[in-house]
Amino acid sequence: IALLGQNINQLSETLETTISELKSANNELLRDIEKKNKIEKMRTEFLSNVSHELKTPIALIQGYAEGLKEGVNDDEESRNYYCEVIVDEASKMNQMVQKLLTLNQLEFGNKTVSLERFDVVDLIRNYLQSSLLLCEQKGVQLKMEDYPPIHVWADEFGVEEVFNNYFTNAMNHVDGEKIIEVQVQPTENKVRVSVFNTGAPIPEDSIAHIWEKFYKVDKARTRVYGGSGVGLSIVKAIMDSMNQSYGVLNYDNGVEFWFELDKGK
Repeated sequence: IALLGQNINQLSETLETTISELKSANNELLRDIEKKNKIEKMRTEFLSNVSHELKTPIALIQGYAEGLKEGVNDDEESRNYYCEVIVDEASKMNQMVQKLLTLNQLEFGNKTVSLERFDVVDLIRNYLQSSLLLCEQKGVQLKMEDYPPIHVWADEFGVEEVFNNYFTNAMNHVDGEKIIEVQVQPTENKVRVSVFNTGAPIPEDSIAHIWEKFYKVDKARTRVYGGSGVGLSIVKAIMDSMNQSYGVLNYDNGVEFWFELDKGK
């Protein structure tokens, strides 16, 4: 009876261990299934959104190309206009595909994040210097204080991409007084970079969705300047990959987008 009791106890311990292992394996299996379903949902949404976004430029290119082929307009000015539309729409498609490839690499962890120490003020100043002509052409007043060097720890190429998306967004939506103001504000451990533009605030019901892929606050206006609705989702993916904060603030006279980086000692 003692031997039987001992064997039953051993059996009970083995059974408990086996059940524990099965529960752990089952939990991992559930997580894998959930991950697979999430990826499948992302893939389906991605294909649906891409198909929708490419439908308009493809239709325009096809229509204008057929018009050229059939000689709808014989004068050179009209032919040039048709060609410009085709080139413009092809360019928009190319930009969107490039952004989608970047976003895909970021979301699936295929893009390596390399943290290094660099002067973020110098990066921003160089970028703005190359944008002065565009600001002049659009009648935009660009403001930025004369900051001393401020070093941060971050992925330099990623930060430049984030700032590029913020500034491009500001250029596309600036209105009213047509002012774009860039600020670099260091604190004890962080550095906050912000891009403010005068114009209409973002509707409150849209703020929670602007970081989503293909989301557009004003679809008609976005179409005019060739926006794909991918830029801010790239910002989200880059900032998440660096575990840093980002966001947007509405003001009565405009909108401010910001992001934070670790301060370089």
